Amino acid sequence: MSSTKRYDRIAFVASVGAEAQSALEQLTAIYGNHAPGDADVVVALGGDGLMLQTLHANMRTGKPIYGMHRGTVGFLMNEYSTHDLRARLAAARESLINPLLMRATDVHGTVHLHHAINEVALFRQTYQVSKLRILIDEQERMPELMADGILVATPAGSTAYNLSAQGPILPINAQLLALTPISAFRPRRWRGALLPNSAFVVIEVIEGEKRPVAAVADHDEVRDVRRVEVLSDRTIAMRMLFDPGHSLEERILREQFGH
Repeated sequence: MSSTKRYDRIAFVASVGAEAQSALEQLTAIYGNHAPGDADVVVALGGDGLMLQTLHANMRTGKPIYGMHRGTVGFLMNEYSTHDLRARLAAARESLINPLLMRATDVHGTVHLHHAINEVALFRQTYQVSKLRILIDEQERMPELMADGILVATPAGSTAYNLSAQGPILPINAQLLALTPISAFRPRRWRGALLPNSAFVVIEVIEGEKRPVAAVADHDEVRDVRRVEVLSDRTIAMRMLFDPGHSLEERILREQFGH
């Protein structure tokens, strides 16, 4: 949907790279730089890594986030320009993102809660292939998956690690999650599943002492997990702003045609 709000107070955050720091200096000189808590909008200068950090940092504030590409990968970013930023922000289109909530229980019985904007992934920790049991909405769907791991990806994250693992690209407005194996060994031909974003996904680790597994929610890692629960957290809706014609929905659509 289009934004009609005025964004007078802008908070800039930047990655440590020279390009991003130079952009921060230029934009601050033109528009000032408010503290994120006092700002109408947060503008992230860098790549997709910084955007994920910024979304995590502002996950519960409800503040819109607008990125400009001054980093390496910029799929989630708009083009960089110092010109008429407030007009660009006012004309931007808004995409709402619900993060995943990961509840991981480790070998000691400790429960770890983390949010993920892109994906929750499980990986083998050693040379031994992992053995995993998959339940969807408390019903067993796969008694044993032997693989390097598995991931649950949101539409926003479907073009990231999920795509590299041969998972499907999901339109940003699709009410779906991608469940994608990582180098599946058995069943070898299983390519994953599409799930409703209301699904409650449980992944249990089989033979965890012999085949240890780590779980990662974006950048938060838990080692030696025994059970990982994943669901879409509808209590949080993050607001991302994109220039007209360059919305996240449009980017994901272009990605499916190789652009």
